[in-house]
Amino acid sequence: MADAVRRAFAVLPARPEEVPRHGPPVRPARRVTADPDTVERDLVRLVLTIVELLRQLMERQALHRVNEGDLTEEQEERLGLTLMLLHDRMAELCERYGLTLEDLNLDLGPLGTLLPPP
Repeated sequence: MADAVRRAFAVLPARPEEVPRHGPPVRPARRVTADPDTVERDLVRLVLTIVELLRQLMERQALHRVNEGDLTEEQEERLGLTLMLLHDRMAELCERYGLTLEDLNLDLGPLGTLLPPP
């Protein structure tokens, strides 16, 4: 087992400066803290991040369906209204917990951010 661990660590760079960098410099990732005083806000932030990701995916799918002509005019109107209401509700929840929509965009390190720019 020790030999396998030694081989595994020999393959990995030992120091951050040995990691090849491509593209813009990597910023340290923001992390959700486990502070008892902010646990509710942190949990809400995580849940709202997932909901925002799903909302954006639904919005893209809706735009794709509109562009393909798969929806009736009534369905397009209803879908548009629903997405606008969902966006407004997300903004209200963010405001309630002292967050912005930008706070929901998790930094994934070298992969970039979770959510695309608005």
